[in-house]
Amino acid sequence: METLRDILDAAAAGVYPPADGGTTVLPQPSERDAGVLAFTAHSVVFTDEDPDWVYAALRAAERECDALAATMNARFLTALMDRTGRRTDTIDVMLAGSPLPGRPALALREIADPSHPRVLSSRRRRDDVRVWAADGGVLVLGRGVAGRLEVAVEVDDGVRHRGLGRALVTAARQLAGEPVWAQVSAGNARSMRAFQSAGYRPVGSEALLRRASAEDAGVAQ
Repeated sequence: METLRDILDAAAAGVYPPADGGTTVLPQPSERDAGVLAFTAHSVVFTDEDPDWVYAALRAAERECDALAATMNARFLTALMDRTGRRTDTIDVMLAGSPLPGRPALALREIADPSHPRVLSSRRRRDDVRVWAADGGVLVLGRGVAGRLEVAVEVDDGVRHRGLGRALVTAARQLAGEPVWAQVSAGNARSMRAFQSAGYRPVGSEALLRRASAEDAGVAQ
């Protein structure tokens, strides 16, 4: 049986699920990670919920939108969150960058015990997190969905518009030795430009469903 990691590895190599208008439902790769991936005319829902329930919820969403858009439709995502008790922040664009030879041009220093907010966020969402600091920025690599290698960067306000973000995400490709994945909000045009100029390719969209935290419970009260 094809796994979520199989699909992601193939997509990183430019081989996508068939553009047949279908939806594949797979088990979650871990208790932490559930969600929806949308490629061209094919979606993947990864959840431990009953696949029959997933397809029924999709049929309900299709009554309000084009069938190809149903997995990212608000009605379906809300139903999935209500069913699982999970939450999502946004629908992101998935980008993938192949590894690059050579050493980063930036002077990077690895941080053993980071406290940067971006780092703390990454540790909630990823495993085996490593962090490097550069003058004016931070680079994070960690194992996210299905063990794929994910990058996150942070650039200080005072050094924006100088190419540091592009240099950081380029460095990630040089440090990795394998494909690197990025998740970028569709409205974050600045970040999207940085990743694309560094050679990352858009491969689809995703909505990751996270477990409700203590902070969520506090807000709900």
